Amino acid sequence: MNWDLSSDFQPYSGVETRNPEHFAMTAYLTRLLTDHPASVEESYFGHMRFAAWFASRLFAAAAAALVHAFLPFLFETTASSIVRQLAERSHNRGR
Repeated sequence: MNWDLSSDFQPYSGVETRNPEHFAMTAYLTRLLTDHPASVEESYFGHMRFAAWFASRLFAAAAAALVHAFLPFLFETTASSIVRQLAERSHNRGR
């Protein structure tokens, strides 16, 4: 058995980056990831941070509503307060 692996590895030639299809795909993916954040005047990571915070608040509202479903004396206004806060915070973003 030949254990010399050096013949299997070729140095990176950069040919792939000169392929027009590579540039088209890269541009398409970049546009997919940045168009919406730009439309609300945020960077990709700024939008990610806001969306993650928003999702965490939605999970909190859902948990409060679930507990309230079984124990109606608990979290009587928590879910609706969170949803109201989210609506106010996100209304007219980027407009």
